[in-house]
Amino acid sequence: MYHFFAQHENIHDTFIEIVGQDVNHLKNVLRFKEGDELLISSGDNVDYTCHIESMSDERIIAHIDSVDEEGKELPSNVYLFQGLPKGDKMELIIQKMVELGVHSIIPVAMKRSVVKLDAKKADSKVKRWTAISESAAKQSKRSIIPEVCNVVTFKQALELAKDMDVKLLPYECADGMEKTKRIIETLVPGKSVAIFIGPEGGFDLDELELAKEAGWEVITLGKRILRTETAGMMLMSVLMYHFEQ
Repeated sequence: MYHFFAQHENIHDTFIEIVGQDVNHLKNVLRFKEGDELLISSGDNVDYTCHIESMSDERIIAHIDSVDEEGKELPSNVYLFQGLPKGDKMELIIQKMVELGVHSIIPVAMKRSVVKLDAKKADSKVKRWTAISESAAKQSKRSIIPEVCNVVTFKQALELAKDMDVKLLPYECADGMEKTKRIIETLVPGKSVAIFIGPEGGFDLDELELAKEAGWEVITLGKRILRTETAGMMLMSVLMYHFEQ
């Protein structure tokens, strides 16, 4: 079943209005007809199973057949603070982290980030990353579209995360898998979780010390060195498994 998102003002008691680019996509690309079924999400963890009631060039009316108020989101919000990686790696990271259930992604410019973005380039990248997040959310039947925030500095990232309940920072020189296991096992639904992943060059020692002072738990993800595009996915997979048991 194809999946779309609708704005709150377009969701009514018995029907949903589909407007904008989705109208052309449904009519002319997917060739939807009256009576065809689709899944529509409100963006706040409520899903609607609908069928097409009427179609015009400007809007489509989808009749609501059933409502799922539980949605498909994890019981805790997980925030990824991702050190800017090289090339197109950020696109892969966003796609896979959205599939795994991340709530929001915050790109972070760090000392060892090879990529340096000026304001114009950063704005263009965020627009592209937002489109990737929306596409991945539709493909994986998410009930929300995870936000991709504007690029922030390392100190801004620490400030954004200061009130989050649990803050995990995987570091290649950390040891003691028991600590990692213990922290994961104590996580309960409703707790906000932040993950901080460094870029290819890892965390600068000054950054690491500032993170520790700000309450980040430095943990290990095992004996092997994981690439920046792998580390976040690995930890997110563990969190997804933990919360959905």
